[in-house]
Amino acid sequence: MKVTVLGPWGGYPKAGEASAGYLVQHNGYNLLIDCGSGVLSQLQYHLPVEELDSVLISHYHPDHIADTGVLYHGRLIQSKIGSELPVLPIYAHPYDEAEFQSLNHQPYTEARPYKEEDELELGPFTITFLETNHPVKCYAMRVTDGNHSMVFTADSSYKKEFAPFSNGADLLISECNLYSDMDGSAMGHMNSTDAASIAKEANVSTLMLTHLPHFGNVMELEIDAKRIFEGEVLLASTGLVWDSEK
Repeated sequence: MKVTVLGPWGGYPKAGEASAGYLVQHNGYNLLIDCGSGVLSQLQYHLPVEELDSVLISHYHPDHIADTGVLYHGRLIQSKIGSELPVLPIYAHPYDEAEFQSLNHQPYTEARPYKEEDELELGPFTITFLETNHPVKCYAMRVTDGNHSMVFTADSSYKKEFAPFSNGADLLISECNLYSDMDGSAMGHMNSTDAASIAKEANVSTLMLTHLPHFGNVMELEIDAKRIFEGEVLLASTGLVWDSEK
């Protein structure tokens, strides 16, 4: 399993970069998790738009879905100029009907629902879900290829259920929108202590901090996390690659 960070920023992208987006690949299958502002541009450094196999959306805040509209345009244009493309499935929760239907532009993209109790089979991946603590309905996801697994917390304040959900994962991609002295429980975000504590309790191999803040020195997030979690700690950055085989 190979995971490429397309967008590490929370809220909005820094200049020339992107908000939330992660390309997950295995055995020739290409899954995009979240599609925030700037993600489609970053994707094309790694993969043509027409080679995406599916998209998985955690929730409907703009920093996670802003580029779904231009993704539809990309598939439409590539279809018109000669590429024979199948409809691109975009999986998202159905609890905001207007937002869910906004992903539906057949025959180019098709909105498909998932629920927390579902177990999705997408190519080589099996995906399970956990509802998070966030102002809007949002889902964390665990992706396994049969041998390796990664967990993406999406947006959430600390939740004790994250540890069993992430247990033994090779990679935990945890939101970390706040510094260790800040309490994110009211706003639905975690700090570096929260993320590292989950990684430690879940006994994951690697912790990647993402959904980074636009203030302070983000290197402090990594330093603080390493005080708690003794495994590998990565600070998400545009183009960063994690590979289960390396």
